[in-house]
Amino acid sequence: MSQSPISTKIDFDKPGMQWGTLNIPFSYNLSGWAQLQIPIATIAQGEGPTVLLMAGNHGDEYPGQIAIMKLMKSLKTENISGRIIFIPAINIPAAKAATRLSPLDGKNLNRCFPGNADGTASDIMAHYLTTEIFPRVDVVIDLHTGGRGVYFYPCAHMHLVDDLEQRRRMALATRAYNTDFSFLYADIAGKGLLPVEAENMGKTVVTTEMGGGEVTSAPVHRLSQDGLNNVLIHLKVLAGEEKSRADLGLPPTRWIQALDAEDYIFAPESGLFESFVDVGTDVSEGQPLGALYFLERPDRDPTIIQANSDGIAIAHRAPTLTSQGDILFCLAHDVEEAVLKTFE
Repeated sequence: MSQSPISTKIDFDKPGMQWGTLNIPFSYNLSGWAQLQIPIATIAQGEGPTVLLMAGNHGDEYPGQIAIMKLMKSLKTENISGRIIFIPAINIPAAKAATRLSPLDGKNLNRCFPGNADGTASDIMAHYLTTEIFPRVDVVIDLHTGGRGVYFYPCAHMHLVDDLEQRRRMALATRAYNTDFSFLYADIAGKGLLPVEAENMGKTVVTTEMGGGEVTSAPVHRLSQDGLNNVLIHLKVLAGEEKSRADLGLPPTRWIQALDAEDYIFAPESGLFESFVDVGTDVSEGQPLGALYFLERPDRDPTIIQANSDGIAIAHRAPTLTSQGDILFCLAHDVEEAVLKTFE
């Protein structure tokens, strides 16, 4: 029997389409008996992989939430071989508040794994995913952007896991998103990540960084939706013909990585940030990347932010107003050929 306080009427083994909620008991000043209701749906038919499709891990990251909501309304059971579990806004309090962290407990859901059934709402949800959902699935797709704080060149990304067969599955699924860049990233902000928990269970894990900031362009929405559809076809859970970048008239995806702490450049002081380069641009060591200006000291010369290595500016700060310690740039580098060979 589950130790989780979460209840649901969804039967994960039932074929067909189901709509429901994951219900977390909680209380607040105006209600001693309340439920946090997280929308969830499943569609299943026949034999095939089980895919968990989720977004809104961070509430202020919306393209993936829209992509999943559109997809879950459009799919027909006869086009499915296996099962898809849809959770379009796993952190719905944060999504409704346009915040990265949950307004219920101030926690970053993505740092709460493996979770705690006796903890706060974020801990409980992490525990439920770890103990009830992840064991049921073969693939975890967790859709992100840089949120309001960081703008990424839209890309699919993954960890460089040690298990070579798992790595190969992840790389092929990541490439199926058909983004210009496929990005290998490192954990620089602590432990407890959702993808790591799923990876440790041997799951094929695919994530994205589809832009960021307050504005999402139509091309980013299209890429989020078309790429997701193509990945599901690649995984053979959805009927259709997988498209490669060559089929789309595009060059091969460029595999890049930012695995060293030095690849992440942080603001040395607070100010107004101006970027000199666009994301996706190749830069050289020592090249000025941007500047910090000072509202209260306009007489001061701006602090120039320089590249500490050759690389690709894959992400930079989104808001102009910047606090000391905020990330300003992520510089990525081309993945070595020896590593690329492990993807095939």
